[in-house]
Amino acid sequence: MATRIFSQEDADISKISVTSTRTRPYLDLDLSFLVSNTGSVFKKTEGAAVKQAVKTLLNSNKFDKPFDPNFGIDLQRFFFELADDQTGNRIVERIKSIIETYEPRASVRSVKVGVQEDINAINILLTFSIRNTDQTITLETTISRLR
Repeated sequence: MATRIFSQEDADISKISVTSTRTRPYLDLDLSFLVSNTGSVFKKTEGAAVKQAVKTLLNSNKFDKPFDPNFGIDLQRFFFELADDQTGNRIVERIKSIIETYEPRASVRSVKVGVQEDINAINILLTFSIRNTDQTITLETTISRLR
């Protein structure tokens, strides 16, 4: 069995036992491109790989990916709208729709969004499970406008 190499950020995910019906593991490069003691780039496997892909979707805007203008959740556009309950509901629906479309490995369980209109920030608490496993991951992030 191959040795798992995790980045510093996902050290706690390696302690979770994963029951899977797949034979091929999910494997991605760590986008921080930090180098391990052996001289190789850290890898993300299983839950950490899917978590990184979901983070990439959350931080992407429309037209960030060439030839696919719909890729990304495009949260930046919500900074310039009135912050009300409808805005939060639209953000939740957008997150669910994009993850369902672009990340087939994840199944969204719940999304909670808090809009802070005073500082132009959106707080997101996302819980998703990884398909074909019993692993559930919670991702909490804040996306804010740069000034």
